[in-house]
Amino acid sequence: MARAAIDPTAPANLRWNFTVNLIDIAFITLGISLVSRDTVLPVLVSTLTDSNLAIGLIAALYGMGIYLPQLFTANFTERLRYKKPFVMLVGSIGERLPYLLMGVAVWLFAVQAPSVALILVLGCLALTGFSAGAATPAWYDLIAKVIPVQRRGVWSGVGHGIGALMAIFGALLVGRILDGFAYPNNFALLFVLAFLATCISFVGLALNREPPSEVVKARVSTRHYFRQLPSVLRANANYRRFFVSRTVILMGAMANGFFIIYGRERFELDGAAIGLLTAVLVASQAVMSLAWGVIGDRAGHKIVLTGAAFALALAALNTLLAPSQGWLMLSFILLGASSSGDAVSGLNIILEFAAPEDRPTYIGLTNTLLAPTIIVAPILGGWLATVAGFPTLLAIATAFAATGGVLLAVWVHEPRRQPLPVRT
Repeated sequence: MARAAIDPTAPANLRWNFTVNLIDIAFITLGISLVSRDTVLPVLVSTLTDSNLAIGLIAALYGMGIYLPQLFTANFTERLRYKKPFVMLVGSIGERLPYLLMGVAVWLFAVQAPSVALILVLGCLALTGFSAGAATPAWYDLIAKVIPVQRRGVWSGVGHGIGALMAIFGALLVGRILDGFAYPNNFALLFVLAFLATCISFVGLALNREPPSEVVKARVSTRHYFRQLPSVLRANANYRRFFVSRTVILMGAMANGFFIIYGRERFELDGAAIGLLTAVLVASQAVMSLAWGVIGDRAGHKIVLTGAAFALALAALNTLLAPSQGWLMLSFILLGASSSGDAVSGLNIILEFAAPEDRPTYIGLTNTLLAPTIIVAPILGGWLATVAGFPTLLAIATAFAATGGVLLAVWVHEPRRQPLPVRT
């Protein structure tokens, strides 16, 4: 039979935990937006090198860091009665400090040794992604413990929405800083501001009141743990279909980092225009995060991810066909709708495929198996942009995103209304 709509383990400190986790997610959203991987970082990298592959590495390295380590920390996470100490340790040194280090690298080396600056920026980006990825199974299990299922969509939507609303003003500040400060001080300052915002988010994380886990798995060897993973896939056909659909959709994201580069080449965008497009992106994320959160809680997260996939396809198609600079605003509105849908529902839906004691494994398994796609897609995008041109890249990205959206819509059942799997 299907699961009940109300999570019986709703925590006593729900209002407190809901609020402090809003602080966490809102300020880390703000910080990341100040050095957006879709606008600011591609422009920075294009000043350090003329290689499209290097621009593709922005998404590839960060995605590799986010997704690859999760399965390797899930086994450890499932044995922790309290998740917060581990998340705080990894999230402070590894996830937030690299933003400050990137600012220092740009300030010291961008002019005198741009290749050194490029290596350090990409290396620190990979480090912050790796740390966030390593902490994700524990962090989202913490979220699952302190915020019940019927409130997670609203929490995620409101948190990302508040962060994006703050980031609108931050994006306008981005434009002023890029045009008002000499290079490379302008980019270095943006990294410092991003670091400060993520430090505020850390305070919200630290204030969580976490109850102990009711079920803690016995210690097993890493080898034995990995031997058990095929049973997860065998036991859940709906989850397998979801994974395939998500893989195709993520291939459609191969062009995301090139929207701004294509627009810059076609329409000669200045710093103010880049700041405006960043503001449009985060404004769209703010509005759609709230909308997606409500939809996810009421109708399920599958419909959110389906809508996000079609928004991604339309974003690439509009960028391809845009006759003027103004049309790029629609591309970034659609890109914001897509990225906010992923942020609201990408992890929340995974929790609904799994029993509580298996949640870290499902999160880690999904994201680690998706890692090759996350890594390959933007590198492939950079290669296509170089050998075939931006129009070909955008057309292929459109086809992948639309195909994945169709697969998710017609092939995958809403997991909230399905029975939990039983491993054999």
